Amino acid sequence: MFCLFSVLMFLDYVAPSAAIGLTGFFEPATLFIQRWLPLFYVPMLVVLPLAVRDIPAASGLKICFIIGYTAITVRRIVKTEMIPAEPMTKPSPFASVELWVWTAIFISTFVLAFIWPTALGTSARTCLPFLLAATVLGYMVGSGLPSKVKKVFHPIICCAFAADLAALAYGYFSQSGMDAVLADYLTKVSSNPGAGDFLMGFLGSVIISFAFSMFKQRKVKSDIHCIKPLFFYNYQATCFMQFSANSSLTAAAVVLTGLAGANFVQAVLDKLRLHDPIARGIATASSAHGLGTAALSAKEPEALPFCAIAYALTGILGSLLCSVPVVRQSLLLIVKGQYGTT
Repeated sequence: MFCLFSVLMFLDYVAPSAAIGLTGFFEPATLFIQRWLPLFYVPMLVVLPLAVRDIPAASGLKICFIIGYTAITVRRIVKTEMIPAEPMTKPSPFASVELWVWTAIFISTFVLAFIWPTALGTSARTCLPFLLAATVLGYMVGSGLPSKVKKVFHPIICCAFAADLAALAYGYFSQSGMDAVLADYLTKVSSNPGAGDFLMGFLGSVIISFAFSMFKQRKVKSDIHCIKPLFFYNYQATCFMQFSANSSLTAAAVVLTGLAGANFVQAVLDKLRLHDPIARGIATASSAHGLGTAALSAKEPEALPFCAIAYALTGILGSLLCSVPVVRQSLLLIVKGQYGTT
């Protein structure tokens, strides 16, 4: 992402027309990604029921405490200067024909999977079409909800709910159980992909596309305070991975943080009167990572470049800090001192 952004900046300096032409060439692709961005981050939310079952109640309370305490602390520390950003093109709304097409795909492939569970070779590949269609339909329906409803029930939540509902229905009728269907939704096996694997396969392209969004906002200059959230917000994913923590706990912490951000980030920022896209983008991505980024940029595409910057730098900084032996040992001592060894 940063390499492509550097290339675009270099072209803009030596040959502005070439930079504009390159950006325009990839415009359809970036608009496609922008339109469907939440779908690429939702698979971990769909399989959340599988992750949280292995987490003790005490660990769940720790996650909630850390999220809440960090948010309050950062709000007291950070002061962001409000600077307007350039407006960006918003993706077109969903047409009724798209809704009917995906509905037809869902019904036909659901029936096929029920009649012939291994029609496409494996249960995961056979379930892929109708689970993918359910995910897409959930996002379309959620996007069409009234604005007041979407403030507390974001399309991402509706999207995950629709996929889980489809998994529950298929598990019930096929007598295989919801857990088995969710396991087929995200297999993490390239030779036997599920609907979640298909969607997450776009994440590489998604990250690269952020470079074009950053380039479009290259003229926006921000006060240094805008970067402060990067040094104080949550680093759950990178820290847990560095410490080889329980994978279920890691997934739940990341997804729950993103879920809270996706569902409430816009309402909270509005209440705090933070209307600047720079502040909104950086604060959202550095605290609620992928899901928060997808939720905010779906309605505020001008915040996407700043989400991308925070998204990347948060992960880099978190990984670097947790790689330092002194920091690593200090964090372990704090955890053991507070909660005892596990």
